[in-house]
Amino acid sequence: MPRIPSSLLVPSAVVAGFAVGRRTGRRAVAGAALAAGLAAAVPRWSTRRSPLVAAAASAVTVALVGVSHPLSHRIGTWPAVLATGAATGVVSAWADGGRGRP
Repeated sequence: MPRIPSSLLVPSAVVAGFAVGRRTGRRAVAGAALAAGLAAAVPRWSTRRSPLVAAAASAVTVALVGVSHPLSHRIGTWPAVLATGAATGVVSAWADGGRGRP
């Protein structure tokens, strides 16, 4: 079974986590989805680049999710989530070493 590239996996976890968290009213669900996406991506990043790159990409991803909260007050909730998802896709692609394959 082919693996999903982390540049799709992590943003999908951000967006899906938000959607499920909003639907259920439980923010912890959104955090769990993000954690699951990162748990799948970090070993790839560590192998392809380095543990330092994996740690940096994880920290930037979590920071981006944090920034989405104040951003949502300016541009709206879903636009902020989608912008955050896109940004995490860029970070994930960088952490993968610019490779398009999983």
